[in-house]
Amino acid sequence: MRVVGLDVSRTVAEIAYLEDGQVKPGGRVELVQAVLTRWAATQLRATDHVVLEATGNTTAVINAVRAHVARVVVANPFQVRLIAEARVKTGKIDAAVFAQLYASGFLPEVWIPDDATQTLRRQVARRAQIVRQRVRLKNEVHSVLHPYLIPRCPAADLFGRKGRRWLAAPPLPLEERRGVEQRLRELDRLGEDLKTIDRLLGEAVVSNPAVQHS
Repeated sequence: MRVVGLDVSRTVAEIAYLEDGQVKPGGRVELVQAVLTRWAATQLRATDHVVLEATGNTTAVINAVRAHVARVVVANPFQVRLIAEARVKTGKIDAAVFAQLYASGFLPEVWIPDDATQTLRRQVARRAQIVRQRVRLKNEVHSVLHPYLIPRCPAADLFGRKGRRWLAAPPLPLEERRGVEQRLRELDRLGEDLKTIDRLLGEAVVSNPAVQHS
């Protein structure tokens, strides 16, 4: 079995091959989809085990190489550093270190989510982003009203139907009024996006076999 260590950065991956106890440098590969896929198809073996650290682009790298090797292993970056500092004299965490730790059984692995789980994670992350954007827009509307000594809205929800009718009444300079209206339109657009994501998440939960069997 050959272990292929990848030290992944934003734009390139440094490569190290560990085979028969010997580490050999493998150069680097540019982290562009077409380039990485071509490297995986021509340079990797079906019996290889590929090891890399969990980073922001880990999923894309995994998707490019997993069809060409026996196994892809993702290392926990924090635990790797603790172990490597105790075992590697140079203290440098590179592709060779990943390969050596894996071959010696000391590599702390993390779970690699399947495609369905990755899709759910992206949707949840997008939902959280939308919620933050909506909160920001609402705060901006409040900040527009405050300098003009406009009293508190009597409706419970300033951005509900009654609240918006009230919001249309206070006298504001034209540019401020336009700013409020623009934020309300953006709030509505994000609200529709939020409804779509909530529906998709709900459908995913209902169709999940684990939920159906619970």
